Amino acid sequence: MTGKLFVIALVLSAAVGGAAMYWLQVYAFYEPVEEPRVELTTLQGTVEPILADNVQAIDADSSPIRYRACFETPMSEAMMSETYVLYDEATPLNAPDWFDCFSSTEIGEALETGQALAFLGVENIEYGIDRVVAVLPDGRGFAWHQINRCGERVFDGDPPPEGCPLPPERTE
Repeated sequence: MTGKLFVIALVLSAAVGGAAMYWLQVYAFYEPVEEPRVELTTLQGTVEPILADNVQAIDADSSPIRYRACFETPMSEAMMSETYVLYDEATPLNAPDWFDCFSSTEIGEALETGQALAFLGVENIEYGIDRVVAVLPDGRGFAWHQINRCGERVFDGDPPPEGCPLPPERTE
């Protein structure tokens, strides 16, 4: 009888722990961004807001790459590509299922086929992290944070590559 109670307690605690971990990862830390803006880096190197409607954004303090946003813009891809910096190797990251306007699969496929264009939103919004913005031909747009080449090296414990700023001093 004691063995059965032990197994039941073990299974129940694993189920409760698993459910809590799932909830913490998917729901607990995300918050809506108050008054979100969509900004892009111009070919001259300045960051400026673009025309964007119905902007929805979420973020979490637990990680610098949890930012996701969706919006609509009346700006054409042709005009945007002549005005703003294109972003090579844009890779949209998954969003929680409940943030249903953002589909990393749809965005990734559109980028791969050339249907969508990716732009540099803000370089080093935090050290080693860029805000990337992708726009589809129908005017739907998406933004997320992505580790850049400087961050990839520094976060692995290596010195920054040539042309990257020095990382900030760590305070622990």
